[in-house]
Formats: sequence, structure tokens, C-alpha cells
Amino acid sequence: MASPATTHNLARLLRPQSIAVFGGSWAEAVIQRCLDMGFVGEIWPVHPRRAAAGDTLAGLACYASIAELPRAPDASFIGVNRDATETVIRELAARGAGGATCFASGFAETDDIDRQQRLIDAAGDMAVLGPNCYGLINYLDGALLWPDLHGGQRVERGVAIIAQSSNVALNLSMQRRGLPISHIICLGNQAHIGHAELIEVLSQDPRVSAIALHIEGLREVSGFAEAVRVASAHNTPIVALKIGESERAAQVAQTHTASLAGSDRVFDALLTSLGIARVRSVETLLETAKLLHHYGPLPDASVMTLSCSGGEAGLAADAAQRAGINLPPLSADHHQRIRRTTHPLVSVGNPFDYHTFDWGDTERLQATFAQAVEGPQALSLLILDHPSVSGGESWTLAADAFGAACRAQGRRGGIVSSLPECMPPALASHYAEQGLVPLIGIDHAMQAILSTASATGRTAPWEGRSTLWTSHKDPNDTLTLSEHASKSALAQYGLTVPQSRLVHGADALHAALSELAPAAVKAHGAQLLHKTELDAVRLHQHAEHSAHCWQCLSGHSGELLVERMAEVGEELCELITGVASDPVLGQYLLIGAGGVRAELDSDTVVLMLPASDAEIVSAIERLRIAPLLHGFRGRPSAPMGALINAIRSLQDYALAHQVYDIDINPLIVGSEAVIAADAVIRIIKDSA
Repeated sequence: MASPATTHNLARLLRPQSIAVFGGSWAEAVIQRCLDMGFVGEIWPVHPRRAAAGDTLAGLACYASIAELPRAPDASFIGVNRDATETVIRELAARGAGGATCFASGFAETDDIDRQQRLIDAAGDMAVLGPNCYGLINYLDGALLWPDLHGGQRVERGVAIIAQSSNVALNLSMQRRGLPISHIICLGNQAHIGHAELIEVLSQDPRVSAIALHIEGLREVSGFAEAVRVASAHNTPIVALKIGESERAAQVAQTHTASLAGSDRVFDALLTSLGIARVRSVETLLETAKLLHHYGPLPDASVMTLSCSGGEAGLAADAAQRAGINLPPLSADHHQRIRRTTHPLVSVGNPFDYHTFDWGDTERLQATFAQAVEGPQALSLLILDHPSVSGGESWTLAADAFGAACRAQGRRGGIVSSLPECMPPALASHYAEQGLVPLIGIDHAMQAILSTASATGRTAPWEGRSTLWTSHKDPNDTLTLSEHASKSALAQYGLTVPQSRLVHGADALHAALSELAPAAVKAHGAQLLHKTELDAVRLHQHAEHSAHCWQCLSGHSGELLVERMAEVGEELCELITGVASDPVLGQYLLIGAGGVRAELDSDTVVLMLPASDAEIVSAIERLRIAPLLHGFRGRPSAPMGALINAIRSLQDYALAHQVYDIDINPLIVGSEAVIAADAVIRIIKDSA
């Protein structure tokens, strides 16, 4: 996170009273953008040659230098080349300026790391966006440090958009979907200011209803998480469009846990742990932002849809199923209340096709809609595609009746068009003025509803997580514990492991099998990570098998591990669970289908550490094999308390030690017990 001085200066940059511009045509464009948007502060062009000639820039008198400015500017647009940019930044910082946007490229994005570091050093406590970025737009105050076209307008309240790509930001400004935008801010190289600093400052402006992020990569995770905590404290919800996948070191894939998770899924888990809704498309980003602007996070993802067409009702039902949206069936009372307002031929349900018997009759439609929205659903949606030709007055009447019903009943409502062409911008604004969220695209609307319902904030404690988000070490600096040592270490934290003995030689193996049979016998050593693939395991061994077993396995290792076969009652399934470290995002927990099915099924869930018991239970229930734990086809149920304890034990160990990763596969789940049949731990060498 930025220093308090930088945070203060960032606030000046985002809401300036004075703006200095540097450069020629690009700077002139910035001045024109501000004038067009009605900026009421002062604008000071700095252009030595024009100042000497008495020329103006966009009609404003020019200053010859920063020293001649009336005072230190709150915000500056620097539209000069990269060499001159460094000089301007240094002089602005010395003058006490608030912040600047650096338009020039040719810094870290071209591998010129030293030049970018000089820029950072020159800035000091001054807030700097970029370099290699367009800058920022403040539609609340009409302040635009923006040298190109944009499609927005002044608003009194809206969603702030933070984008790493200037072109993506420009494109988003052109939306005509009824989303009020408070800010558009480009990050460029994030040399000085990144997502975290902007989230912290923007979330404290009550005019910012929500924050939408376009993320290519995070500069620093612990600061980002702290900023999200600040936003949560100010009830500012966040939605993120994360693109791309982080590159992972090849050594990370030595364990099943790391290879099954993948960095993009870990990013998913990070956003989930922070209460940030993640979306997969620009369209869903905008629709989710609209929902958050109007209603904030929804309490759940339950919806009732209303349409005058059975075809639209079918589209809505299919889209809801694809998105995982709940369309709650009507209770008998709810059904009867609606039925009393409709034509006898109308079939009442959810989705609700109210037909066109009352089409154009505002009073009768409002009576029907008032009863329909008065149900258990979190959001009611009227599907309405307005004609793009003249003569659509009756469509407007239907929308007005729906809006009146939602307001009268105090319920959330949205109007959805299946096509963008069927919701002109003027209509979208009209719906919003009535308190209805205008949504475009049935599928995108359903995905947005699900995302909005998930943006509820993390309930687990925030304290102590920063070390987990910076825990990554070089995998070459790790020490791998043997299976026996790994199990012994985890057993001290509550993991149930088989009774075992390490043996050397056939005679010792015979003695161990006489005591522990039936037993699993394994070649033993820290280097033997995947014993099944190496044919280094023999199951259900007895004393009479000792000579042959020794002959088969001693070639792998001179030491064998003998374990009593797991006694779990009726075996129900095998799970994999483990802890691993993402190079950027830190430590996470994986739970999934285990044994030989681990790679085959890819039935896994990822959670960030530390995960609460409730999160662990939720993760288990999301697995496709979860029914096997709950009496599937008459079989017994698993002891869920023992299963949760087993997973918690490896998490507790990871939290107490400098762990690189832990892998338990399989974790055998039976009707009476849960036992770890195999385990491996890698710890940081200097912590061993």
C-alpha cells in the first residue's frame, strides 16, 4: 500500500482543483476534453516555446516552466517523450504537485527497467499513473487527463472502472447500456500506482457506487487485499474481469496439488476469498456493474422472470440453468394471488408467461406485476425487447407498469432485453430513472446476477493473511520430507495415519508383516514422490509375501515403509487434499477426487488459506463425487467431522510452518474413519 502522503496526493489527482498539461497536440486534446465536460478548476498549459512566443494552447495562455505556475498543480497530464517525462516528474514532485499521468511509452514494457525505476525515484510521494497509459477520466467533476476520444458524460454517482489496458478503458467508455460511470482510470505499467491504491481512495468517495476492474496481473497481493478490506468497510462492492494465466515454474508441478490447481484457478479462489465477483466477459462486467450500482450485492441468486412470450420464458429458463440461477417455484399462496389478477387462460409459474391479454392496459398489468414481484426471489426480471421502429408505445407502458409495481412493493426489479438493439440508450436511462436496472442479453444478465450474489465479502478474519500472500519461495530452496516423516508431522496436528514401521532387509520386513498384516509395503525415500507410477507399492501383503516383496521393492530403496491397510469401515471414496504456493498469489488449499482419478477427473476445488470449516464443507459439497459421502444408493454416510478435521490438520500444519507445499493422496474416506494413505511435505530449507 502507498504511504499516507502518496494516498493524499492520489486523492488530489483523482479530484483536482487545478490541472497542468505538458506537451503539444496530446496536451491540447486534454484541455479540450476538460472544457467540453465543464471542468470548473484551473488549467495551466506548460509549453516553453509557445510561452516565449505568446501563443496559446486550446485558447489558454502557456507557462514557460513548472516554477512559473501559480501553485503546485493537483493533477498533471504529461504528454512529452520518455526522456522529458522523467524531468517533468522530478520537477513536479519538488514543487509539491499531487499527481500525474504519464502518457509516454518505452519503460518497463520494453524491458527498460532502469528507466522506470528512475521515474519511480523521481516521483517520491507524488502519485503517478503509468507510464504507458492514457490517464484518467473523472465524470463526477468533469476532470479529464485523457488525450483521446471517450463516450461518457457527467454523472452525480456511478461505477469506477480501473483498467490495465488503455484501449479496453476507451472501449468501455463507449458503452450505451445505461451504466453510469464515475471514473475511468488506466494503470499502464503500474510503476507507482496500482489497483490497490486506487481501490482504497475511490471506495471512500460516497459518489462511487461500485468498482469494476480489468486485471491482467496484480502488482502486489497483500496490498490489494488490504485495499479490498477498506472497500468492504465502506460498502463499495467490486467486480473483476481477470484475463490471462500466470506463468508457473515447472518445479511447482512436482505435486498433484500444484498441477491440479493451476494459477488461474488460484486467482479465482483469491477473488472469492475477498468477496470479489469474477466475470469472464466484457458484457458481463458491465451488466454486473449495473446491478451493483443499483442494488449492491444481492442476498442470493434467486430470480422470477416475467414475459409475454412462452419462447422468452424458455430462453430465460435455459439461461438460468446454465448460470446456476435459482428460479424458485411459486408457493400456493403466491400462485393464487397472481392468478386472481390474470386472464383465465394464463398459466402462472416461474418463469411467468403473462401473455398479452392485458397488453396496453397499464392498470391491469401493474396489478399482475405487483403480485408477481411480491415473492421470495431476490430479483424480478421483466423480459422486454422494445421495437427499433416507431409504434412501440405499448412496450413502454408495460415497463412503466412493472416499475410502478416494484416501487409500490419495495422490490428489486430489472428489465432485460435479449438483444442490445432492443434497448436504446434513452430507454435504458428511462428505466434506471424508475429504479429499474436495465440489463442487456438474457445470458449475460443471468451470469451477472450470479456474480452479484457472490460479491458478499469474506466472513473469515483478515488478520494474519498478508504473510500467506507473500509466502512464495524458490522451489530449489525446499526440502522434501519422506512419506513417513510427512505423516508423522501431520499426525501431530490431528491427521489420522496408518500404524507403520520402517524396515531394512527381508527379515525385518517379515517381522513387520507378521505384526501389521494385511499391510501396504512401499519403497521409501524423499525422492520417491509418485510411487504408484514407479511400481513401488505392494498392497495386502502378509508375512509369507515378505521375501518376494523385498525382492520387488528393494531396487527402489534399501528402506521400506510397512503400513497396516487402512481400516475405515466401508470405503466410500478417495480424496486428494493439499496446500501449495502460487508464485504470485501465495498459499492455497486444494480438495478433490483423489487416488488414480486425481488427474483423470479434475474434480477439485481451490480455497485460499486460511479456510474456515464452513468454506471447507462448501468446497466438499461442490465436488462431483460429493454424493458418495452422503449415503449414495443406500451406502453408509461418511463421518464428516473426521473428514473436516483431516483437512484442517494439514492447513494447521501449513500455517504453523514455512511450508512450500503438502500433498495427501489418497485420503481414504470410509464409513467409520478417514485415513491418509500417502503424504508428502516440502518445507523451506532455512526453516527445517
